[in-house]
Amino acid sequence: MTVNDTLLMMLVVALVISFAILGIFIWGAKNGQFDDSEKMMGGLLFDSTDDLNDAKAKDDRIKEAKKEHKKSKSPKE
Repeated sequence: MTVNDTLLMMLVVALVISFAILGIFIWGAKNGQFDDSEKMMGGLLFDSTDDLNDAKAKDDRIKEAKKEHKKSKSPKE
């Protein structure tokens, strides 16, 4: 077996494995294997008002920091 034959075999094996993994991923995505609706609904049901207020305040702070960052990056004349 020559080097070229070995490289060709490795390429074919790698492609077969790659397509198999891609196929499994697509199958899982179509069948809802990555959906976690229970987590989202559980979070909505069991979050307290304080937790939701804290999350909103954190989101507001992030937005404000992004605005400030954009202002500081504006070209200075």
